[in-house]
Formats: sequence, structure tokens, C-alpha cells
Amino acid sequence: MMTSLIRRAASSLSSNSKSRHFFAPATRRMEETGLYGCNHLKTPKGFQRFVDEAIERSNELIGSISRMPSSAEIINAMDEISNTVCQVVDSAELCRHTHPDREFVDEALKASMRINEYLHYLNTNLNLYNAVLKADQDQTLTNNEAKRVAHDLRIDFEKGGIHLSAEKKHRVSQLNIEIAKCCAQYNENIAKDPGHVDVYPASRIPKNLHPLMKPINRSTAQGQKVNIREKGFRIVTEPSTVSSVLQWAHDDEVRKMTYIKSNSVPRANLGVLDNLISARHEISEIMGYKSYAHYALNSNMASSPDVVSSFLVDLSKTIHPKALEEFESICNYKKEKTGQQGLEPWDEAYFTRSMKSSTYNFDFSVVASYFSLTQCIEGLKVIVESLFEMKFLNYPLAPGESWHPDVMKMALHHPDEGDLGYIYLDLNSRHGKYPGCAHFAIRGGRKVSKTEYQLPVIALVCNFSKPHNSSIVRLNHADVDTLFHEFGHALHSLLSRTDYQHFSGTRVAFDMAETPSNLFEYYAWDYRVLKEFARHYSSGDSIPEKLVESIVGAKKMFAGMELQQQIFYALVDQTLYSNWPIDTTTIVTNLKKQHTNWNHVEGTHWQTRFSHLLYYGAGYYSYLYAKCFASTIWERVCKEDPLSLETGTAIRRKLLEHGGAKDPSKLLIDLGGDGILRYHKQGAGIVPDITSICNELNLRKVKCK
Repeated sequence: MMTSLIRRAASSLSSNSKSRHFFAPATRRMEETGLYGCNHLKTPKGFQRFVDEAIERSNELIGSISRMPSSAEIINAMDEISNTVCQVVDSAELCRHTHPDREFVDEALKASMRINEYLHYLNTNLNLYNAVLKADQDQTLTNNEAKRVAHDLRIDFEKGGIHLSAEKKHRVSQLNIEIAKCCAQYNENIAKDPGHVDVYPASRIPKNLHPLMKPINRSTAQGQKVNIREKGFRIVTEPSTVSSVLQWAHDDEVRKMTYIKSNSVPRANLGVLDNLISARHEISEIMGYKSYAHYALNSNMASSPDVVSSFLVDLSKTIHPKALEEFESICNYKKEKTGQQGLEPWDEAYFTRSMKSSTYNFDFSVVASYFSLTQCIEGLKVIVESLFEMKFLNYPLAPGESWHPDVMKMALHHPDEGDLGYIYLDLNSRHGKYPGCAHFAIRGGRKVSKTEYQLPVIALVCNFSKPHNSSIVRLNHADVDTLFHEFGHALHSLLSRTDYQHFSGTRVAFDMAETPSNLFEYYAWDYRVLKEFARHYSSGDSIPEKLVESIVGAKKMFAGMELQQQIFYALVDQTLYSNWPIDTTTIVTNLKKQHTNWNHVEGTHWQTRFSHLLYYGAGYYSYLYAKCFASTIWERVCKEDPLSLETGTAIRRKLLEHGGAKDPSKLLIDLGGDGILRYHKQGAGIVPDITSICNELNLRKVKCK
């Protein structure tokens, strides 16, 4: 909770002559600047001054808050504190995950540690809490968004324990430090002990996997000959390599060894996870909650773990017949191809890939030939132009602004409204870079005065690789899906127009945050969209409609099992944080038996590499909420004409521009209609309607609860 106040406290700022712009205004001048346009960050040591100035300005505002005559001024000042500190936090976070210069990374890490110490001071400052409490109770505060900010801030302060006795506050502080250490240790253990499998002879590994592995050899003896060097490969069981091996290795023993090793390291994280859950449980008890899940969900749409668990179990029961049918089809396919009975967990990826290819008669490399990265970026441009009558304009990078030559910058521009925000694209893989795909905020949007709006600045970071025999980055369709997902987050940030940074962009209710990103995934699967930009990298031919039909058909082949897997993950997350003490492996084993068709493999402990347990504790269900909400919105708002201005206007005006400034349930109803959600029978908690998801999976005859 040390960062919750400030990261959520991003509200609006009224005109203030003392306001300092840490980030230079975005212009087309090519004057030298620092990282992200921040003049402080021309050198790594600039992070020190960046933190110093943020703390200096925040302390000025803290001193002035007690003298402010109106609640509106209190909220505005709190927002400027948040805006000032968040820019340091977010810039340091982006830098340490993406910058190739180790000195920059080290200084960003130091800045992050310093600013987090200051965040703890802010989150435990009684003067700030009392000022927010006054604003929350002030009936004369008329601005609805300001009232929502005041109430939200008070809840955040109290979830941090500010109202507790000195002894309890000290214990909460100790526990938060312990939690931070557990999270760091969990990730460090994964990095230090990814596990590996040595495979001999080398012929057991398909040639397309050779670049992912380290060649090795060993001495062997054949008859009278000794010291014959036998060639083999070492498979490091990190996630992307494991995924490829499980899909493509025809040798089932290789797949088995890889699966077991990847799901049984690092063993040290069993203890780390126990300590993390224990610390979070103790915090929740100190705060007066039954469990950490009750504590974490109290301010979400779901409101309680009972509501979430009921939703997940109902969805699991609904999806079970479809998932079982798909599972049995894989069993039959395996028997047909190999003569072997039964299905093991390491068989799933291999046989589902093979079934998709044979059923729909397409080659994954052929699909990728229509999705060069350049064309996919053009696709993003097509979407904003069609939906919003806007353009993504390539923007020149000033000297010092970028962190790598591959980085691009674009402005989201409207012909009447001007530039609406700026986005950095860092999409190619490289050594030492953040390994996944993510949307990073650099600066949130907010109203600075009646005539000035602080434009949002974000970065979209991915890790797409060039083939070994080509300079053109080509994406498989799963990567296109991921790119469009992150693009949904980006649009949420760029198009929100909240008064307060506290609610800018993706700073919304936790179980609402993934809805726009899931909605834009649909655009990656619709032929009417794909034909506008997906062209063969060499011939320039538009993607054939039949190929898109095959891609969509392959996607739907095992959609039931994939949804079942997500339900299982969410139930594990929910159960681990709803009960203590527990044995995590026992929980995982039992839930797997109850809610999937797969057996648990003795000795494995998948939970020791599922980092969502760290950052989404008791919140993983939000992905399923988002899938349901997005499915209904697509069905009711977008499906008929996904690229029309009418569709775009509805998405922008009824969803994206509000960020978190309005009640999420009202936003959803306004956009998707009354049937998009329902109030749970066990209380006021909100759950999504699952009818659209059922329809997508051809479950119309199953009663969707």
C-alpha cells in the first residue's frame, strides 16, 4: 500500500503560478533534452535532481494545504503532489525496464527507492489525511469528480492504516517492507534459477528450435572408441522457450522433461510465497478484514471474495461441457496420430497446434508473412483514423529524448482539437529489456487551468523479434493480438480527459482496467479491420479472407479450455488470499482437479513462477470480468460496423474519455446497456453478464448464470 495513495491520487490542478513543468512541452524543435523530454534526465545522475525537485515542490504544497480555505484547493494541491511524484515514479519504472545503459538503470532504481520512501511519508501524513477528510465531508464541494477524488483519497489513506494506533501503524509498515522484499526475492529467484534440461542427441530437437538453445556436448564410448563427443542441446526453461518447445518438440519425453522442470523451479519461491501471503493476511487482520482478499476487493466493483468466487464457480460449471468436449477431441487426435491412450499436460500445446494447422490447413509462418511490424503499426493508425477521425503522426525525437535507436514517437492528433497525447513505441526485443509487453504511463492527463490541459505521455513496450534470415519483423497472430491489447490501454490513457490525474486513463477500478484492452483485441480478429492493413511483406497482397477465417476458426477450436484455464488461475489467486494458513501446492492440486480436465503432476509447483500472485493479489479475476464486459460491448456496440465513426464516438465519449472519474458500473451500462452486468444475490457486488461469452463459445443452450 505504500504507493497506492499517490498513484491513485492523480487529480486535477487549477492554475498555479508555482506549478513547475518537469517535462518540456512537446514541440517540433530539435533542441537537446533528456529522456522522455525531461530536462533533468540528460544524464543518469539527473535522476537525483529529478527526485529532489519533486520532493521540494511536494513539501511546499504540503505546507500550504493546511492554509487552504476551500476543499477544492485541497484536492487540487493533492493532485499536484500526485502528478509531480508520479512522473518520477513512472519515468524511473520505464527507464529501469528498458534502458540499455546500466548507469541509467542503476540511477533509476535509486530514484525509485528514494521516491518510494517519500511516498510512505506522504501516505502516513496525518495533516494530508485530515485535509482530505475535511474535503470528503464538505457538502459545499460541488464538482462531482472532485468529490469522487476526495472520497477515493480518504479510502486509500485508511487502507494504508493511517487511522490506526502508532503500534499498529508501525507493524503495518514492517509488513509492507516484508512484502516488498518477498516480491523482489520471488523475481530474483526466477531470474537466478530458471532451470534447464539437457537433451541428447541433438537430433531430438527440431531445427526451428535450435536458435533458442545452447549447443552442448558430452563424452561417450562406442565399442573400443572412447571420448566420442556427442552433440546435444540445453533447454533453459524460461517461459518463451518453454512455450516453443511444448508446441514444436515431437519427442514427448523432451516435452515431458521441459514441462516438469519449468513447473518445479524455483523451489525456493514456495517459502517466499508463504511469507508473502502470511504478511498480507496479517495486514488485512490489522485493518479489520477477514482475509487479504476481503481487504483488497472492498473498493472494487466485485466488493468481496464471496461474489468473485461465486462468479468463477458459476462460469466454470457453464464452460465445463465445452472444455471437456475439446479435451476429448485432443485425446482422440493423439490416439489417431500416435496410437497412445490418455493425455498429459505436456501434450496440450503440441497437439492443439497440430490440430489447428491440420484442420484449417494453414502454416503459422504464412500467417506471419501478412503481419510485418510496420504494417501492424499502420493498422493502429487505420483504427484511430476510422473510429475517431484522428491520426497518429510520426514525431521527431529531440537529441537525448530517446533511450534506443529503435524507439519511435507519435502524436495522436485531431484536426480540430490538436495534439491529444504522445506515445513512444519500443517494440523490438533486445538483451536486458523488459521481457513482456506492457503499457507504461510517463505523464497522466489533467486540467491545469480553464484553458490548458496537460497532455498524457505514454510508452508502449513489446519484444518482437526479427527472423534470423530477414531484417523484417513479422508477428505471429498471437503477437498481433497482444499488440492490439496494449493499444487498448494506450488509447485509454491518450483519450481520457479527466479533470484530475488521479483518474487519468487506466487509473480506474481494478476490475474495470482491462476492459478497453480486451475490447481492442477483437479488432485483431475481424477481417473488415485486417484487410485494411495486413499485407504480405514481399508481394504487398492483402490478407485473404479465407486465411482470416482459418485464423479465427483455429482460435475458437479450444476457446473453452483456454477460458477454463483462466478460471483456474483466478480461483487459485482468490483461494490463496482468502485462507491462511494453507499449503499452496495442495490448493493448486485440488483446484486443478475440480476445475480443469488435467492431472496435477507430482513434484511440480506452478505457483512459484506465476508472478500475478505478487502484483494482482486477489485480483486476477479482473481479466475474466474484462473479457465478459468487452464481449458484450463488442456484440452491442462494435460488431455491426467496427470501424465506423459512430462506433468510435460511442467508445470514446461513453468509456475512454472518463478514465476513472465516473462510477464504472454506470459507464458500462451507458455503453453496453442494462444487461452488461448484474448485482450479485449475495450483496451489492457487481458481476458481468456472461451471455456474450457463452454465445462466442456456442453455448447458447446452456443457461448462463
